[in-house]
Amino acid sequence: MGEKNIVEVKNLVRKFKALVAVDNVSFSVKEGEMFAFLGPNGAGKTTTIRMLTTLLSPTSGKIRVNGFDPTKDQHDVRKSFGIVFQDTSLDNELTAFENLDFHGNLYGVEKNLRKERIDYLLKFVGLWERKGDYVKNFSGGMKRRLEIARGLIHHPKLLFLDEPTLGLDPQTRNHMWEYVKKLNKDEKMTVFFTTHYMQEAEQYADRIAIIDNGKIVEQGTLKELKAATKTKNLEAAFLKVTGTTIREERGGAKDRIRLARRAWGDR
Repeated sequence: MGEKNIVEVKNLVRKFKALVAVDNVSFSVKEGEMFAFLGPNGAGKTTTIRMLTTLLSPTSGKIRVNGFDPTKDQHDVRKSFGIVFQDTSLDNELTAFENLDFHGNLYGVEKNLRKERIDYLLKFVGLWERKGDYVKNFSGGMKRRLEIARGLIHHPKLLFLDEPTLGLDPQTRNHMWEYVKKLNKDEKMTVFFTTHYMQEAEQYADRIAIIDNGKIVEQGTLKELKAATKTKNLEAAFLKVTGTTIREERGGAKDRIRLARRAWGDR
């Protein structure tokens, strides 16, 4: 793992009128590491990712992604990362193959290499037999698998995964993580992910940050988090610092989908 930081966040704030969604957050992600960003519903995870990926501007604070400022160098930042959104942003009127081909073309993946990667990824996510079918006829799980394939097509330096395995069966979930881990190891691809499955973070994250009510409440390696909270596993540590109260999600799904679609429309 390299010592260079591919993500740097300092005193980041994002307000929505009276709501402070992200409140003076600071953290960094090293190049080549697997970094888990955890928190209850409405904690500020997705809002932070939106700012890192140019979808939202910060109210204040500084961000650097691969050395670039997402508020000023949007094109350079976007070339650096791939993303699997929490909500689907696929084009329902295109086939599975066309969705991947269009996305690969946007990222400048050369035609022959693009086809090679599309073929591999469609087989990898179990959609090869449905490559010519329109996405509007896919189930939720199939769309999720296609989203994952799309995020990986250009082998980005940095991959954002916002609850990527939500709705996937255990077999597909394990298969996806094996491939992501292989890319992380072989290509030194940095992975920044959110999940509500604590076992995923325990198994795959080099370091973990926990955010709650817009603030980072704990961060470090799994060993460090367990020591700081005097607990035996990540779930216990998570509950120790965030409490046991059931949370309501802040922000609507329609708004999240609109922002996700804008990511590709602005490219």
